[in-house]
Amino acid sequence: MHLTDPIADMLTRIRNGNIAKHSEVKIPFSKIKESMADILKNEGYIVSYEVKEEGTKKDILVTLKYMDGDAVIKGLKRISKPGRRVYTSVENLPKVLGGLGIAIVSTPKGVITDKECRKHNVGGEVLCYVW
Repeated sequence: MHLTDPIADMLTRIRNGNIAKHSEVKIPFSKIKESMADILKNEGYIVSYEVKEEGTKKDILVTLKYMDGDAVIKGLKRISKPGRRVYTSVENLPKVLGGLGIAIVSTPKGVITDKECRKHNVGGEVLCYVW
């Protein structure tokens, strides 16, 4: 099955897993999705992720994080879509919920958070917001 927007599919799987209170969700592998999962882990939004190989097929197994029965991830929003790409300079980078959330940005330095973009003084494509 071919997906038009695999990143939106990843965010939807995580969102649906949180709503259904699943402990883990399985996402088809790609390098950009692995980078995004790494950011979510480092920022404390998920417990962990693991790349599983079954023959020729690779998947990312994301372990979701809950506190007092509530999902740690309150919201995920796709910003740059295949039909409308959203690029921004470092000066115009958004602050998600006044700095309480993060924006995941694809830059020449790799897939990084908005805070790291300001530190490295680079802009790029705003993939999504997480809060």
